[in-house]
Amino acid sequence: MARWPAPARCKRRLAQELGAARAAQIQARLTEHTLATARNARQDHDLELVLAIEGLASRAARRWGQLLGVDRTMLQGRGTLGLRMQRQIHRAARKGASQIVLIGSDLPQLEASDLSAAFTALERRHVVLGPALDGGYWLIGLRRPEPELLAGIDWGSALVLEQTLAAMARRGLEPELLSRRGDLDLAIDLQPWR
Repeated sequence: MARWPAPARCKRRLAQELGAARAAQIQARLTEHTLATARNARQDHDLELVLAIEGLASRAARRWGQLLGVDRTMLQGRGTLGLRMQRQIHRAARKGASQIVLIGSDLPQLEASDLSAAFTALERRHVVLGPALDGGYWLIGLRRPEPELLAGIDWGSALVLEQTLAAMARRGLEPELLSRRGDLDLAIDLQPWR
């Protein structure tokens, strides 16, 4: 899932610190890194790479996706992050996917082995999560749609992981947790990436 990297349309918190143009450049670089990493993960798994885009119309989104080498592009649509994620999960399930993994595009330390670990975990478990350092998560993987897991979450808060784990427990799902990773929201988050 990615936003079109245009000034004032992405990485708003980072833009407050570094300026909108610089934040957009960073978003573009992060998206390219994420997709390159996902393409590398294909060596171990038969994956369809779908880019769910926010901030572009469908024709422009298709062109951007072709430029980035994805199999398919989708628009994220309106709504909260949880609703947009649910929409992508349901679309993938309707297309026959037996394992669905969603990641954002702001993970400078993402490696192909992280994605491989998620797909391997889904062979054993129904759900996998990649906890983020800020209290959220950088990856969610499912075998089937579970809309209740993404409803009622305080998106953007430090409670996202805790609330999602509680929703999983209520559904009787025990997730496999991957390595904790940091996403890139603020200028300080750039330090390990430089």
